[in-house]
Amino acid sequence: MNNENKNPENEINDLIDQIEKNGAVSTDSENGRIYCLSIIGQIEGHYALPADQKSTKYEHIVPLLVSIEQSKEIDGLLIVLNTMGGDVEAGLALSELIASMKKPTVSLVLGGGHSIGVPLAVSSRVSYIVPSATMTIHPVRISGTVIGTPQTYYYFERMQDRIVSFVCNHSKISPEKFKDLMLATDQIATDTGSIIDGKEATSLGLIDKIGGLRDAIECLEKLIKDEKS
Repeated sequence: MNNENKNPENEINDLIDQIEKNGAVSTDSENGRIYCLSIIGQIEGHYALPADQKSTKYEHIVPLLVSIEQSKEIDGLLIVLNTMGGDVEAGLALSELIASMKKPTVSLVLGGGHSIGVPLAVSSRVSYIVPSATMTIHPVRISGTVIGTPQTYYYFERMQDRIVSFVCNHSKISPEKFKDLMLATDQIATDTGSIIDGKEATSLGLIDKIGGLRDAIECLEKLIKDEKS
């Protein structure tokens, strides 16, 4: 039985099962065990998305983050993002959870870290972005019927302030610059906001470093090593 468990083919099949069920996998390195969590597609929150749409389900990630933080076997968390955004409250709640973790965390933006994906990207202890990735920064918006009352606009403003505050508290960008990007009128044809690439994101102080998978893993391994020493 033990020999069967050590069979490389069985180990690969176990990894594939983990990826298919959770969009995540844990791997061993010389400095400890790393859990890789992917946040892809649209972040699903209070409302279910169509079955044919790629999504990351809020109710799956919350208990997963709790179990990672409490696990004695996992030493660090790598978050890989390629998301178009999604539910604002769900995304911000996940960002707060990641930011409050004691275990070392590193994020890597691939493809896109748009909208509420921005707080998720900066929620880790160290953030990376590949040069070709983009990030869309825009005001809080909602589709469907909106009641035009002062209370509605006040709610949007409070939600937007929460996002600005979180992003600026977990990165080096200033609130003034972030709001300028959010309210720019000359970059997006049908909306206000800005689209920035990897180099711009780091030069603005929004993301810590330009880098890829190897850089993110090496950084996480160093954080784990420092945590243990």
